Amino acid sequence: MNEAPQISTSPAPVLSNGVEVCWMEIDGARMRYLHAGSGPPLILLHGLFAYSFSWRYTIPALAPYATVYAPDLLGAGFSDRPAGLDHSMRGTAARVLRFVENLGLQSFDLLGTSRGGAVAMAAAAQCMTPGGCKARLRRLVLVCPVNPYSPHGTWLAPFFGRRSGAALFRSTISRVPALFPYWHGRLFADKNKIPAGSIDGYLAPSTKPGLFEHGLSIVRTWTADLRELQALLPKLAPIPTLLLWGSKDPAVYVSSMEPLARHFEHVQSVVFANVGHLPYEECPEEFNRALILFLKLPENLI
Repeated sequence: MNEAPQISTSPAPVLSNGVEVCWMEIDGARMRYLHAGSGPPLILLHGLFAYSFSWRYTIPALAPYATVYAPDLLGAGFSDRPAGLDHSMRGTAARVLRFVENLGLQSFDLLGTSRGGAVAMAAAAQCMTPGGCKARLRRLVLVCPVNPYSPHGTWLAPFFGRRSGAALFRSTISRVPALFPYWHGRLFADKNKIPAGSIDGYLAPSTKPGLFEHGLSIVRTWTADLRELQALLPKLAPIPTLLLWGSKDPAVYVSSMEPLARHFEHVQSVVFANVGHLPYEECPEEFNRALILFLKLPENLI
């Protein structure tokens, strides 16, 4: 697909050679995604208040081994932010699977990080439901995924569901440019490893209208999403899965990895020492090595 004009008043970050910007219509809105490489298809799902920029070190490393698709999920990044869109875990997962179907894929691997990890698990569960997905899900990769076993964040939905909480959230979102360096820095175990240009890159699409509504619609369903995810986990057992975590993740505790791993019959786990919530940025070389090793393994050896 050809690149369409950008809508944001801020320019998108410069892309690596071989990475192209594409657009797809889903639910009557335009979704931007990055495409690169050749080989088995791999979908990369970003986390809350992030977008495909998160994968700027991952995509070039994976391109020799996989055909990579990294969407800006609707409401995030440079994609449209239509009012009233269902941003629940289930609703977002359904759009991910429509994205896969529209690409015409017969099979694919799926990676999700943080809140995108919860969405990836919901999409995977749908793929394990008869008739739920036309393409076959080959492997699942979860990077510090939001899950029912990490208590951090469970207060979000009850608090922001109240009028006072929503007002505070709106006030906070309106100050994203000023507060983002603090938020982003807290996700790293070692702030000296924050890559140059990160703040500007993540803030580039923040001027697009609809950021408040997108964020609030996600946190409103947070608790319900976690309950639903816990009920879906048994469906994921047959899927070969890789868990990647930072040992000092302050957002989704590494202690939740073990109970989550018990739901998978074929699972590998890698913990990056002294790394926080964004290992693909804080230790990209180690992260990419672990991911490529998993993707290159024959399915019968996982």
